Amino acid sequence: MSYTVGKVAELAGVTVRTLHHYDEIGLLTPGGRTSAGYRRYDDADLDRLQQILLYRELGFTLEEIAVILDDPDADADEHLRRQHRLLTSRIARLREMVAAVEYVLEAKKVGIDLTPEEKFEVFGDFDPDQYAEEAEQRWGGTDAYAESARRTKRYTKEDWQRIQQESAELLERFVTAYAAGVPADSAAAMALAEEHRQQITKFYYECTYEIHTGLAELYLADERFTRNYDQHRPGLAQYVHDAIVANAITRA
Repeated sequence: MSYTVGKVAELAGVTVRTLHHYDEIGLLTPGGRTSAGYRRYDDADLDRLQQILLYRELGFTLEEIAVILDDPDADADEHLRRQHRLLTSRIARLREMVAAVEYVLEAKKVGIDLTPEEKFEVFGDFDPDQYAEEAEQRWGGTDAYAESARRTKRYTKEDWQRIQQESAELLERFVTAYAAGVPADSAAAMALAEEHRQQITKFYYECTYEIHTGLAELYLADERFTRNYDQHRPGLAQYVHDAIVANAITRA
């Protein structure tokens, strides 16, 4: 059975542009073409795409995935065993990792120095105080939390408005890139991820690549943060996560 590029994109949850890119770099070349030159994918192509997406989820670059999948000494069972080992290792690392301070820390103690009217003016209907106690319970003993508390304690209403504005502008550029089908591991998307990391460092605490990838995992693991991103465009949380992971792998 063969499938159009649009159908494959729908089945796999990726964009048509991503599939075109995979074809262009030789990572996933469709098994056939119509008389008019349109791509047609067969079952073997879908199996390879599944492997690609699994390795992408594990943080491998497209170049690394190509080497792995084109290894003449590896078979399907070996791929599954390798993925099982990597997933097990990743789960263990995430369990052991101290929960990284995530972006909501911008709100954790903000309300202390702002009047209710000022809080509404800065944050709209989002109430930062409701997360303050949870943030302190989860991360109160970390250096990042202490650094963030020290910095944000001094912020004025005008400081928070500026921070909110810069954050909103970056989010809008993420939405635009995702809507345009820009691959999450492209230079453009990774540049946005790097800007996101640097914003956190600038306003809150030293955000290492390890912490940044921890935040990316939290954006998917905690439905509140997933919902916060996906309300702007469905799937955006996954896109931001993938861009952050790709950027960390490339730069770290």
